[in-house]
Amino acid sequence: MDNTALKTVQNLIDLEELVSNPLRLKSSFPNFEDSLNVQKIDRAYQEICNWPNYSPTPIVELSDLAKFCGVGKVFYKDESTRLGLGSFKALGGAYAVKRVAGNYSLLGNDIKELVVTTASAGNHGRSVAWGAKQVGCSAKIYIHSGVSRARAEAMAKFGAEIIRIDGNYDEALAECIKKAKENSWELVSDTSWSGYEEVPLDIMSGYGVLMGETLEQMGSVRPTHLFLPAGCGGLAAGLISFLWREMKENLCKLISVESSHSSCILESIKVKRPVFVDIKEETAMVGLSCGEVSEQAWKILSKTLSHSVSISDKAVAPLMKLFLDGKCGGGSIEAGECATSGAASLLAICKEKKYKKEISLDEGSIVLLIGTEGATDIEAYNELISKGSLVV
Repeated sequence: MDNTALKTVQNLIDLEELVSNPLRLKSSFPNFEDSLNVQKIDRAYQEICNWPNYSPTPIVELSDLAKFCGVGKVFYKDESTRLGLGSFKALGGAYAVKRVAGNYSLLGNDIKELVVTTASAGNHGRSVAWGAKQVGCSAKIYIHSGVSRARAEAMAKFGAEIIRIDGNYDEALAECIKKAKENSWELVSDTSWSGYEEVPLDIMSGYGVLMGETLEQMGSVRPTHLFLPAGCGGLAAGLISFLWREMKENLCKLISVESSHSSCILESIKVKRPVFVDIKEETAMVGLSCGEVSEQAWKILSKTLSHSVSISDKAVAPLMKLFLDGKCGGGSIEAGECATSGAASLLAICKEKKYKKEISLDEGSIVLLIGTEGATDIEAYNELISKGSLVV
């Protein structure tokens, strides 16, 4: 194995911060009454697995990355082919839309009069738009100024109306909430707050299907470390809940991964309560650009995360190129921007013995990474691959 490319990329990555979580508990899954519970998790799993176009996404062993990092195994859950939408988000937004539409119809309403709305940097909005088309209702998607034309078009092709606003994701969400109230639209946000919880819980439950598949694919093997890409925390919480239920008090090391430009979960862990981070610069990992952790996600993350890390963007493009060239092991993989975050964090931690010791990484470790998306914006993907080619 030629380690040159992996070493080059590792040297680029800045591990901005690594903190341990003083709030972590060692307990069985509490089966929350007011959050994710067995009923919600099982309902989502059973319904989504019976969708006509459903099939599990593959899990790949990254043998070269594991050898380079000195760990036992590295597994990568590849979401690039999920439901033809290219992202794990397809499991959450569409499922929530179908739940909202079902409740709307039960009240005797005409589904054609239903309008669902959300704010998105791309993939969640695409899932909501796809779900709306499936059930026959309208969708209005609010996007911020940094969302690419290609991502906007990917949502619009399912019939959604795209509304672009000046500002960042949090400002787009605020405008979306305002218009939903004014027009009696049904909000389908993956971020929760006091008084708005059921829909985000449905979305998080949908994400849990990913973990259900993964555990089945891994057979009797269980991860010792799970790196969790985190924006508002919905994906991380959904995956953890399914895993927590399975592993009980033996839950593995759980490490949230954020961009240093929007590390709201890390900052919340540090002060033991949710805090808002004002995003001054957008990250290349666009799906991680959130300034505030979801309240429902925080209920899970605060009790289960072992550590939280923030990383720079420097290795995004080169890592995408390494995945495409098969240099992590496991063959050629179409990895989008956020899909590199787990590998980047693992490489950054393995640069320093003290960091490996901090999270108990060694030659017996079984690491699980979440490949959140593929080339959901083909123009941006090709541009980043070209930039990565200049480095590796």
